[in-house]
Amino acid sequence: MTYTAKQTRQFYRGWDEFYAKSENEKLDFFKREDRLFDVIFAQQFDRPFLDYICQLSERVRQLARTKMGADKLRHLLPHKRCMLYFVQPSTRTFLSFLNACHILGLSVSESRGTSTSSEVKGESQEDTIRTFASYMDLIVARHPEAGFAEKTAWVLNQTDRPVPIINGGSGPDQHPTQALLDIYTLERSFKDIGGLDGKKIAMVGDLKRGRTVRSLSYLMKNYKDITLYFVSPDIFKMKPDILGFLDKHQIKYHQTDDFESVMPLVDAIYMTRIQDEYADDTSQESGTYPAFHFKASHLSMIQPHCALLHPLPRRYEIEVDVDPDPRAAYWGQERNGMWLRAALIAYIFRVDDDILREFA
Repeated sequence: MTYTAKQTRQFYRGWDEFYAKSENEKLDFFKREDRLFDVIFAQQFDRPFLDYICQLSERVRQLARTKMGADKLRHLLPHKRCMLYFVQPSTRTFLSFLNACHILGLSVSESRGTSTSSEVKGESQEDTIRTFASYMDLIVARHPEAGFAEKTAWVLNQTDRPVPIINGGSGPDQHPTQALLDIYTLERSFKDIGGLDGKKIAMVGDLKRGRTVRSLSYLMKNYKDITLYFVSPDIFKMKPDILGFLDKHQIKYHQTDDFESVMPLVDAIYMTRIQDEYADDTSQESGTYPAFHFKASHLSMIQPHCALLHPLPRRYEIEVDVDPDPRAAYWGQERNGMWLRAALIAYIFRVDDDILREFA
């Protein structure tokens, strides 16, 4: 499909109109045959999908434990190629996607910045992405600009070579695959006490700019009788758009700056760091905020089953002396990301049934 200069201008003007729509209005645009094609924001996931992707992640994990199972996984997608377009610093998300691709046999290319691409010569982001799509079957994008992954999917879905886009983190906006692996981690943590339904979850730290807690909050509409506790300094309180979403879906939440008062009440504590990289005013929007750190002395204050999560990297939000405690779920949470992302890629390329047949 080719465009005249006039058509191209009209094409890109249409993006603003599309971006202004609500997420619910956009859902079908990112599907193929009633199945997810692009993974852009957390509102795309309903309860049946969440339950299914957690089950599939568990099956991938189990298969990979043996050489025979790992070989079967590796032969699922050797004919597919993935581009990891990570122009924002990343360790965990990049490596988990890289290894998820390796688990399934995909070939991987990567770009970790724009300084070595033709964007230096003035090439637009849209043309850069269309170039990647010429060679690749999947693009995972991590970008500091909110809405970048969505725009990428919007552009490619109107070309003759639409390839799936996975949002690997979009500015201070959303991080949908992190939210998926957080759900997977919580479900595994609560498997002996009824799962995630009915649980109380504290989210602590920079809630204003933390895309992980924003995305996870959206997913709470899929679970019964959830209560959220937003614990933060006043300057980093959760934004009104999330609070409005929770109100709309009648999800209970409380806001406080008294961390210790919440500790004994909750089933999970989700710690976050202060997102200095998004500070508009570094004199006011950065710092250590020790009242919002989890210390070893706090372990005696939380419930025996309480799961302690952190998307990492951490700086000082959780003392290292907490790491040996069995309730410290954040290192398992990190590894869960690899299995979850492998399951998601298998789902997108429709080889999930091949995995499940191994357990029939």
